[in-house]
Amino acid sequence: MKNKIALLVDSGTDVPQDLMEKYGIFMIPLKIIYKSQTYTDKVDITPEEVYERLATEIPSTSLPDGEGIQRIFDEIQAQGYRQAVVVTISSGLSGTYNMLRLMGEEQKALQVYVLDTKSIGIGAGLQAIYAAELIDEGRPWADIIKTLEQKVQESKVFFNVATLEYLQKGGRIGLVASIVGTALKLNPTISCNEEGIYHTVAKTRGRKKSLEKMIQLVQEVIGMHRHFRLAVAQGDAMEEALWVKQLLEEKFPQAKEILFGPISPALVVHTGPGLLGIGVQLLDK
Repeated sequence: MKNKIALLVDSGTDVPQDLMEKYGIFMIPLKIIYKSQTYTDKVDITPEEVYERLATEIPSTSLPDGEGIQRIFDEIQAQGYRQAVVVTISSGLSGTYNMLRLMGEEQKALQVYVLDTKSIGIGAGLQAIYAAELIDEGRPWADIIKTLEQKVQESKVFFNVATLEYLQKGGRIGLVASIVGTALKLNPTISCNEEGIYHTVAKTRGRKKSLEKMIQLVQEVIGMHRHFRLAVAQGDAMEEALWVKQLLEEKFPQAKEILFGPISPALVVHTGPGLLGIGVQLLDK
């Protein structure tokens, strides 16, 4: 281990499992609450199980409890770490950032830095992966923090949902205006603004065109940059996700990699079925 710096993420960052294992990333799971039972995100419930139950009950989600967070901080210390970088989904969408920041300040034997990604899902996940790479390279603590803060503005997420119903019911609608013209089949492309709050960046007629529009928006972010990473995340939209991934491979053969995976059960609650997202991160090399 080059640096005794731990990396901790919340489960809403959607870092692919193989990378979680590769870099030894610790995870704080969000909670999924049904009337009859509370589940732990990515631990004892799957996205598919949430989809199956949406017709009968839309659960709520909550922050991890303080005791659970402290146990993970204790485990990090027990493994010999004295510093920890924590990467969370946007403070504009969840209280997880503030909770971890406050609890991090209380750790006496562990220096904790919490990054507010101003993003969600794989958009936040890309920033966590970058943090893992910086730690793996043996970068100094101060350099890691400075570099991660700069990278927040160089990482974007775009996503499309089949319906705004779940964002509305979950209170996560942000600045995304409800579309009255349903008959026109207008599909919004949603992103996170500089405050990390959902907002509409495009409205396109028809699902296929809206997915193509997302790729166009990704192209605008990339511009003339030669080094970048992409990711496709899906929730009950596997066929479309594979199609989008193929389009990205054809259009951006120079991408460092194109990650692919499902969204977390906790995010399923707020997006419903038919979620398809693209994350893009500009890299220095």
